[in-house]
Amino acid sequence: MQVNHDIRDREVRVIAPDGKQLGVMSTKDALRYAQEAQLDLVKIAPDAKPPVCKIMDFGKYKYEQSKRDKEARKKQKIINIKEIRMNPTIDEHDFQVRLKNAIKFLQDGDKVKVSIKFRGRQMTHTKLGEEVLNKFVEGVKDYGFAEKEPKMEGRNMVVVISPKETTEKE
Repeated sequence: MQVNHDIRDREVRVIAPDGKQLGVMSTKDALRYAQEAQLDLVKIAPDAKPPVCKIMDFGKYKYEQSKRDKEARKKQKIINIKEIRMNPTIDEHDFQVRLKNAIKFLQDGDKVKVSIKFRGRQMTHTKLGEEVLNKFVEGVKDYGFAEKEPKMEGRNMVVVISPKETTEKE
């Protein structure tokens, strides 16, 4: 933002501190008017013809802007993606452990990326991996849903599971 003597335009449209329009005037006159009010002249719409400037306390404006930005950052939810890796011949107990971990991640509001790595000759039996992934998605259906069908990415088969939205706020 351009403030006071940084404004290089000849004429500017000036808005008073109370919101009233003072009209189009030279930048020198607008600066003089702002100094008489012991405030700053701030260019708020540089693309307008002529540019629009407002007389305000710039320090107070910057402080309030930083408070609004800080409040907005507080309210945003950061979604992490947790990854769970398996192989197509995974044992039942190992499968249940990974399923339990995925449910915990989904309850925390994180996405879960489940990948199955095929090694060597396992590449010829990708159906086994797809069955394991479908079984996994079925196991977490109460807590999340698959964004897309399982798909191959090189030697891995991947599915991303998103958490279900909860209707009650804690």
